[in-house]
Amino acid sequence: MRRVARSRPATANIVGNSADITRCSVPVTAASRGGRGDSAHVVRRLGSVPRMLLVEDPAVDVPTPTGPMRTYLYRPVPAQGTKGPERFPALVLYSEIFHRTAPIHRTATMLAGHGFLVAVPEIFHEYEPAGSVLSYDKPGTDRGNQLKVTKPVAAHDSDARALLDHLTSHPHCTGALGAMGICIGGHLAFRAAMQPDVRGTACFYATDLHEGSLGTGDDSLARTGAIHGELMMVWGRQDPHVPDQGRALISRRLVEAGVTFTWHEHNAQHAFLRDEGPRYDPALALLSYRQVVDLMTRLLR
Repeated sequence: MRRVARSRPATANIVGNSADITRCSVPVTAASRGGRGDSAHVVRRLGSVPRMLLVEDPAVDVPTPTGPMRTYLYRPVPAQGTKGPERFPALVLYSEIFHRTAPIHRTATMLAGHGFLVAVPEIFHEYEPAGSVLSYDKPGTDRGNQLKVTKPVAAHDSDARALLDHLTSHPHCTGALGAMGICIGGHLAFRAAMQPDVRGTACFYATDLHEGSLGTGDDSLARTGAIHGELMMVWGRQDPHVPDQGRALISRRLVEAGVTFTWHEHNAQHAFLRDEGPRYDPALALLSYRQVVDLMTRLLR
């Protein structure tokens, strides 16, 4: 049975120099009946995660219908001389159009350090040699944008299914699955949320979602009702790629489809999460990462 969702009015919180406008559609929980709510659950769960070191396992080439997909795995291990879990919930981290850049590597490391097995796939594996990274410059951006509209959406979907199956069978995975994505990765994470075994998804300024322009067969908004887990949607209000009317369309569709989600709009630009370049907002990045970890801890542990 689908969880019942209840709407909350918009709230505004000032963080540094940024206004965080949050609209929520949330499940009815014990908190709404006066019992233990999500906050207590998150605190208890976070307190149970032991201090971890990190291991970046050798890259794997996950078989997909369109060819092997180079994927990078990050996992926590107990500190030497201590005991801790050997299996963890898994997160698929979808990159920007540039593949696994240094900022994406650092994001994956941060997530793994909070007790998750993290997988970073090369989303354009059919078109670029394994291990390719596009530069944060005009040639790299042009190439990434070309590939964005070249790759059929069905190939992204089959990639997601193959990677989720790989993680489910991984010896260090509990079987609990989530996804996070940035830019085009936010859109791909949105589509991964349509997979029935994905419990939680965080989408950061998901491009092309409002226009249906990801590639051939982009029906993401039309299929919003296929999402059964919980979404966290994060936006920069000064992002030209997803203007006000585009964000409004996406929000309205989520409400119409009865999806459980939280909605966060910041006074920030596109790529505010990326810790390189002039658009980086460290305060908002820290806030957002905390929200992602809390979401995944609540849903996957």
